[in-house]
Amino acid sequence: MATVSIKEVARRAGVSIGTVSNVLNHPDAVAVATRRRVLDVIAELGYVRNDSARQLRAGRSRTVAMVALDLGNPFFTDVMRGAEIAAETAGVNVMIFNSGEDVTRERRHLDILNEQRVLGVLITPVNETHDARLDQLVEHGIPVVLVDRGSGSHHRCSVAVDDVLGGQLAADHLRELGHPRVAFVGGPLSIRQVSDRYAGFTAALAGGPQIRLVATTNLTVAAGRAAGQEIADLPAAERPTAVFCANDLLALGLLQEMTSRGVRVPHDVAIVGYDDIEFAAAAAVPLSSIRQPREQLGRAATQLLLEEVNEPDKHQHRHVVFRPELVVRQSSEPVPTKRRK
Repeated sequence: MATVSIKEVARRAGVSIGTVSNVLNHPDAVAVATRRRVLDVIAELGYVRNDSARQLRAGRSRTVAMVALDLGNPFFTDVMRGAEIAAETAGVNVMIFNSGEDVTRERRHLDILNEQRVLGVLITPVNETHDARLDQLVEHGIPVVLVDRGSGSHHRCSVAVDDVLGGQLAADHLRELGHPRVAFVGGPLSIRQVSDRYAGFTAALAGGPQIRLVATTNLTVAAGRAAGQEIADLPAAERPTAVFCANDLLALGLLQEMTSRGVRVPHDVAIVGYDDIEFAAAAAVPLSSIRQPREQLGRAATQLLLEEVNEPDKHQHRHVVFRPELVVRQSSEPVPTKRRK
C-alpha cells in the first residue's frame, strides 16, 4: 500500500496542509467541526505522520542512540533498561545498536548515527584506544557519553564502576573464608574492566594465597566452561579452592562445568562472579557476585547526555564513578579446615 501523504489528507478533507498540521500538533487552534472532519479522513486513509521528516525540518532529532558492547550479556540489557527509563521521562526515544565486540561493526554504527544527526550517543566502546569517530560526532554537535568506561578526555562525559575496588572486595571475601589457593578467570586483559578487576584482586591478596590466572578470550558462558575444564583437570592438590570470575557469565559456565565433573560448589571450589545479573541468584547454586548498579549506570549516563544536549555551552563534562558491592550467596563459603593447606 502506498504511503498516504499529508497533502492527500488535506485534499480529501478540503482544507489546507497547514490546517492538517494544526490538527495534529495544535488541535485547540482548529474549529471543532473542521478538526473532526480532518480526523475522520486521517482514520479513513490510514495516514501516519512522518515524524523523522518533521524532525529534520526542525533541525533536531528526538532520538538518542545506545551502542552496546554485547546485548547477549544481561548486564548490558539492564543498563539499556535504565537508559530507556531516563529517556522516556524526558520525552526522548532510544535506538539500540549492538557492536558485538566488533570494531568494524561499531564504526559502521557510528557513521550511520553521524549521518542521521541523532540527539546524542551512549556507547560502551570496543577498544580503550581513542577513536576519531567519537570526536567527529562531537564536532557535528552530537554529544557522546561513555557507559561502563572511564574517560580521561575532557571532550566527553563518562559513567563507570570502580572495578579495582570490585576486585578487592572479591579478594577480601575469599581471604576471610580462608582459601589457600585461588584463581582469577577472565580475559582478555586488554579490556579495562577485566584488567582493573584482576589488578584489584591480586593487590588485595599480595603475600597471601597462591593465585592462578586462567585467561579467556572472551566473557561468555562457553569461555567459563572451557576455564572450568582447565581447572577441573588439575590435580586435587593444585586445584584452586576458590575462583573469582571477571563476570557472571563466566561464573555460570564454570559452575556448569564443575557440576558436570562432579566437583562440588562450594565444598570443593567456591565461586564468586561479577555484575550480579538476575541469573546469578537463580543459578543451581546461587552465585556470590560483585554487584554493579546496572540500571543506575544507564540512567545516569542518559541524564548526563540530556544535560549536555539541553545546555551545551554551560555543561561541564563529568565523570561519574559508582561503588560496587559484594553480594554473598551459597557459591562461596569457608574452606573446610582439613583443606587449609
